[in-house]
Amino acid sequence: MSEAIYKRALIKLSGEALAGGSGSGIDPKVMDFITDQIIAVKKLGVEVGVVVGGGNFWRGRMGEKMDRTTADHMGMLATVMNAIALQDALEKMGVATRVQTALTIVRVAEPYILRKAMSHLSKGRVVIFACGTGNPYFTTDTGAALRAAEIGADVLLLAKNVDGIYDSDPKMNGNAKKLDSISYIDFIAKGLKAMDTTAITLCMENKIPVLAFGLFEKDSLVKAVTGERIGTLIK
Repeated sequence: MSEAIYKRALIKLSGEALAGGSGSGIDPKVMDFITDQIIAVKKLGVEVGVVVGGGNFWRGRMGEKMDRTTADHMGMLATVMNAIALQDALEKMGVATRVQTALTIVRVAEPYILRKAMSHLSKGRVVIFACGTGNPYFTTDTGAALRAAEIGADVLLLAKNVDGIYDSDPKMNGNAKKLDSISYIDFIAKGLKAMDTTAITLCMENKIPVLAFGLFEKDSLVKAVTGERIGTLIK
């Protein structure tokens, strides 16, 4: 097996990915697949942080007639369910794991404290960050970019349901071209939607490369951290 080219990685998992083909809830087979991949990455000596979305349960934009802040807080709580489910799956495989939440929910997880997160990572524990930034009007993509910057991640791994970033929506345009790499500025200028603009800007300002790739490709996370050609690199 190749050696890892990153010492510390922040993985962004979408809630939709956890749902598998059902579209909602958590698919046990998908959870096992993700757990196996994270374990394989850890065996390469990579320190792993994870940010989870909540779209398999709730997204803020689903509350069309709701107050935006209320709807977004519901979305944050959805990420907590995914985080503790992933923690449970990892710990059943013997992987020491901590969940930290940007909203204080001390009965089920630690509050997010950077120094504690860094201590956990240095001890080889997987740290799962829930509740995004803890603020409404920000996506979990921005939460991932923020946590990546705070923990000094060498890369943000954007694990998606598609195999990379295209110059247009491949679902709408059969001739859409997959990009091997793209600069932060070009990503923003072209109005690409794989990651929100606030998150990309934060990564650009902190010089954090973003690798967007298909989660369900065989050994995708291992390929991502060992530098094999996969997905699209935003740099």
